[in-house]
Amino acid sequence: MLENKEINRTNLAELGEFGLIKRLTKAIKLVQKSSVKGVGDDAAVLNHKDNQTLVTTDLLIEGIHFDLSFMPLKHLGYKAVMVNLSDVYAMNGKATQITVSMAVSNRFSLEAIEDLYAGIHLACKAYQVDLVGGDTTSSTKGLLISITAIGEAKAEDIVYRNGAKTNDLLVVTGDLGAAYLGLQILEREKQVFEVNPNSQPDLDQYAYLIERQLKPEARRDIVKLFKDLKVKPTAMIDISDGLASETIHICQQSKVGCRLYEEKIPLDPQVIATCEELHLDSTTIALSGGEDYELLFTIAPSDYDKIKGNPNFTVIGHITDASLGMHLITRADQQIPLTAQGWDAFLKK
Repeated sequence: MLENKEINRTNLAELGEFGLIKRLTKAIKLVQKSSVKGVGDDAAVLNHKDNQTLVTTDLLIEGIHFDLSFMPLKHLGYKAVMVNLSDVYAMNGKATQITVSMAVSNRFSLEAIEDLYAGIHLACKAYQVDLVGGDTTSSTKGLLISITAIGEAKAEDIVYRNGAKTNDLLVVTGDLGAAYLGLQILEREKQVFEVNPNSQPDLDQYAYLIERQLKPEARRDIVKLFKDLKVKPTAMIDISDGLASETIHICQQSKVGCRLYEEKIPLDPQVIATCEELHLDSTTIALSGGEDYELLFTIAPSDYDKIKGNPNFTVIGHITDASLGMHLITRADQQIPLTAQGWDAFLKK
């Protein structure tokens, strides 16, 4: 986990916008060859030569996407970068640069924003990504963060959501459901604290779940693994809104159906144990929880031998003709229509 320390408090008004930007970007060093010009001019200059450029962006808003009562600012900065890098890797690309824009209220000190940027810088260093620009402004509604990630890939390597074919295998990386359960545990402990501020939570047994929520890792390693195994998925998406939603996205974009097998969904033992404790259905959590940032993809049956036995991959189903629909096959061999019940920012919570 990341460390987070609150030190002296410096009012942002003492620095002003340009002073703040200078303070937050003074230590930036560019590592990507494609980064011609970064922070310090009217626009960043990037040169990807013969490769296609990938661009993705996400907006995170306090009170909707994160709760600072249990999300340390350093972790938030790190996670905000991961959310965007994951989209680049879901295209089978290489992430190269990010821009960071934020709106911040006067309740935040310079030291608090430096904590946020410490997480951003740590993510950039770990994933060899350059921070090349952004913007800052004031807010009356707390903290808003918008990160844009830029990447590159050869045209022939890019994987879209619309390439799945009948009989393709449906495959997922890692395990699912832990991030959502981590959020449930943190929200439960917040409620306990509000009733009894002297309570000290013992979260050791939930360490994996909480880390998956507070400090997720984007699956850059899988893009390299595909190259090593000489596998190119036919369709791919990252799992941000839940396995069911992402499976439906691939099927709808590819105009196909699917059979997803409940017994094949990969679950960490801590997920199973915590679901039992909280009286939650682990399959529902995996299908609808979200924020796993694993990759869901399809491959041709002829590529099965290349991934067979690899601990990074689990085959969870297969693609069917669109006329057969999208279904979950339960452990009792019942066929249930697959529905999307994952995260939706426009639904009332």
